[in-house]
Amino acid sequence: MIERVNLGKSAPALYQSVIALDQLASDAIAQAGVDNGFSHLLRLRASQINQCAFCVRLHMRDALASGESNDRIAVLPAWRETSYFNPKERAALELVEAITLISDGQVADAIYERAANALSKDEISAIEWLAVVINAWNRIAISSRYPVGA
Repeated sequence: MIERVNLGKSAPALYQSVIALDQLASDAIAQAGVDNGFSHLLRLRASQINQCAFCVRLHMRDALASGESNDRIAVLPAWRETSYFNPKERAALELVEAITLISDGQVADAIYERAANALSKDEISAIEWLAVVINAWNRIAISSRYPVGA
């Protein structure tokens, strides 16, 4: 297998800019009142969809460290089939999934309407920025083939 260019090492200024953007998104999440543990579930869900093993492992660990339960983490890929998530969390998960899968029909008006009915404008903005940032991280880690070993 050919060794990939590590984007963080090859362009450290750009990488640091993504770190700064991540911090701003995390600050917006906190200011909007979104639970820190749940924010890691949002990151985890996008990472699962993108099949980013590095970020899946990272955000699963962060979610656990932030007090999220094993059960909520375990059912995350099938969250629609459970009662583990309240209406605000369900709207947030749906919005993050739509942004992650944006090439599949954009962010449908119906999804945005459900988010607007359940979430404040500040929550929507923070969740959308979080989705943008985690998708950027997924692409960095996947493109660079960040190692994920036992």
